[in-house]
Amino acid sequence: MDYIRYIAEDFVELHGDRNVKDDKAMIGGFGRVNGQTMMFIGQQKGRNTKERQYRNFGMPNPEGYRKALRLMKLAEKFNRPIVTLIDTPGAFPGLEAEERGQGEAIARNLLEMAKLKVPIICIVIGEGASGGALGIGLGDRLLMMEFTWFSVISPESCSSILWRSWDYKKEAAKALQLTAEKLKGHGIIDDIIQEPKGGAHQNPVEAYEAVKSAILQELKNLQKKPIEQLLQERIAKYSRIGEFE
Repeated sequence: MDYIRYIAEDFVELHGDRNVKDDKAMIGGFGRVNGQTMMFIGQQKGRNTKERQYRNFGMPNPEGYRKALRLMKLAEKFNRPIVTLIDTPGAFPGLEAEERGQGEAIARNLLEMAKLKVPIICIVIGEGASGGALGIGLGDRLLMMEFTWFSVISPESCSSILWRSWDYKKEAAKALQLTAEKLKGHGIIDDIIQEPKGGAHQNPVEAYEAVKSAILQELKNLQKKPIEQLLQERIAKYSRIGEFE
């Protein structure tokens, strides 16, 4: 919310997936940036213990991803670009989330985001873990802030699976190569947004400005392309990921 409130004017939050309930871990709505309306969607963690419990520590349930998809479809209907801000330790792994189709909800988002006929810019502003991040992370441009991370699984979970213990999370993190610099080298992400000295928390306003500038620049480039070309390039971008020698 800090990023959205600074970057966007007249932000109007929209609620609910029209099926189960309003997931507080996933937020979204329309806002104007330099006179241009766009849809903002992202995960919200909260600042203190009470807020974090209310926001489920930024771990969305299936209804969160279905709300995000509803808002993306709304943006497409009105021909507005989409900006997603990713910051989650992962999708909620609880029994009730699995009962309501967590995996299906994330997979549905990937399918639909691959063919949305509007520009999509995804930015990792904190943690980008697992399908929780990927559920709103498929777009024309994927950017990461300098000191963030993005991975198929968190180092702690990876360690617990491979070594049956959380004690090897450092080794897991090194093997996953989850930093912005490594991922750009592998062609997973498109660019890195430089943070203020010491990290975004040291000078939040400078970080917000850097993100705003990146959004406007990327959007300017994307809007020059016909939508059919945009879709073809989006598919080609993800088809290339995973190739190795």
